[in-house]
Amino acid sequence: MKELIDTGNLPKHIAVIMDGNGRWAQNQGAARVFGHRNAIKAVREVTEGCADLGVSYLTLYAFSTENWARPEFEVRALMELLVQSIRNELPTMLKNNVRLDTIGNTESLPKSCRNQLAEAIEATSHNTGLNLILALGYSGKWDITQAARKIAEDVKKGILTPEEINEDLLSAHLSTEDRPDVDLMLRTGGDHRISNFLLWQLAYAELYFYEDLFWPDFRREHLYEAILSFQNRERRFGKTGEQIKANSAK
Repeated sequence: MKELIDTGNLPKHIAVIMDGNGRWAQNQGAARVFGHRNAIKAVREVTEGCADLGVSYLTLYAFSTENWARPEFEVRALMELLVQSIRNELPTMLKNNVRLDTIGNTESLPKSCRNQLAEAIEATSHNTGLNLILALGYSGKWDITQAARKIAEDVKKGILTPEEINEDLLSAHLSTEDRPDVDLMLRTGGDHRISNFLLWQLAYAELYFYEDLFWPDFRREHLYEAILSFQNRERRFGKTGEQIKANSAK
């Protein structure tokens, strides 16, 4: 399937909602945490797949602000797994020229997680390949709210006037800052919603939902499947198909 992909027409930024770990585990007769532990291979598959193809940005919805409401045992296990996974995967990220970063309210994470993240981000900061972004303690509403608060503070200080506020200014105050908006969003697990993920940045993204695939079973072929679907769609951004074709012909 990989050979069918047009590498000159790749989505620049792919975002993933990694859903279905708990249900996958329950289908195995195991606790939900078992699903999270078996999801590491899927993370490796999508990361290495994107890096190999030449995708520039990959954002993974690793832990939302709403996830704090899950059972304490599950949250604690997720945090421990996050630290362990980053430590284990760092050599592979360095080998594959992957640069790690995060978005979200990372101050809400345990100190051990913050320390491990900081070390990995620093260690990969000079890499020039795929930008792997972990959304941690993140939600789209939180992101827009914190951006609005920063802008309001600048208006209050006289740095900005209300008339200067536009889409570009708001985008610059989001946690994604200078990163491009999402071109393609993937979601496993069968649900058809974006679950408070990158609400602003998904405005014109193509959405791809896997009906019968839980995240632990995700492999590179599933990434290729979504990219091929993306390449067969006409992205109009509010314009007509005729306008898009005319611009392409120039």
